[in-house]
Amino acid sequence: MSAPINLLTLLETLPGSYAGPARPDEAPYGLVGVGEGALAAAIAQTLIASSLTRGGTQFVLGSPDASALATDYADLAVVAGANARRVATGGTPEEIDVLVPGGPLATYHFAQFVAHASGHSDEAAAADALLGDLAGRCAPHVTENNPARDLAWSLWGRTPLLLAAPEAEALPHAWQHLLARTGKTLSIPVLGDPLPFVTGAFEAQHEKGDARVALILGDADDTLMLAREILESRIDEIIHVPYPDGSSGYPAALALWYFGAWVAAYLAERYEVEPGDLPVLGRAQGVMSGEDRENARLAAPRDDLRRTNVLKDWADDQDVGDVELDEDDFDDE
Repeated sequence: MSAPINLLTLLETLPGSYAGPARPDEAPYGLVGVGEGALAAAIAQTLIASSLTRGGTQFVLGSPDASALATDYADLAVVAGANARRVATGGTPEEIDVLVPGGPLATYHFAQFVAHASGHSDEAAAADALLGDLAGRCAPHVTENNPARDLAWSLWGRTPLLLAAPEAEALPHAWQHLLARTGKTLSIPVLGDPLPFVTGAFEAQHEKGDARVALILGDADDTLMLAREILESRIDEIIHVPYPDGSSGYPAALALWYFGAWVAAYLAERYEVEPGDLPVLGRAQGVMSGEDRENARLAAPRDDLRRTNVLKDWADDQDVGDVELDEDDFDDE
């Protein structure tokens, strides 16, 4: 069963598709993300530390389901003396300065806006170059040595553990989100010091290490290398997913997020499920945004969800219009 053509087309055409403002806003900068904007804010921390600023420009990334919190952050920034720039996937005109496309790929548009608006257009261009190269390697027509399909195969039937160095903790967050939302798969991010987790998590129940695979995302520091050595005697497999082409910083982080989106789509393909958003997600977000609270059927019978035409709902919801990542780049053990 192939993944829906609309999602794969969106993935393949995503590099270079940012069409928002490119002029830098006034420095200094603060960055906060809520709702659909939270993940992009975490990735963009390599450009701007998440914070509230007392001057310059406060970027507030959000979506209708978290509009109240976004409004609070914007108001706080204005009171402190900053100019608030609200970037969102929807809402009322007075709540939005920049509108970006919603859905599971909104992270790209949010993050690229932050890069351009904070004076990092060179990093935004470098990220698009990495994404474009990955698109050529991971697209559906690439049937041999497609790194995203190969990794999805390795994850099939397993519960991935997601690890990264402290400065890249946005990546386990990102991959957990992608594997759940698009790949319909449970994964476990290991945040903070990994050593207590890897040394103790499987001691009482050794069988819990069966059907487990660990992904080391990005650069591996000394602690992660030691954690890998410990895990080798406790779980089935450890796979290192490096930054493309030895890249670093913001371009590398956004590229690894993008690669995770491809992996998640192909994992859904392996499970023969649709990678598009489930209708219940849209209803839940609608409730949180204040829409149709009384009629939202969040407790719908299971059969109703199973039989919903997810592909139709996905299409209807589109409201807004190592580059050498080969199989050998993954250090399979």
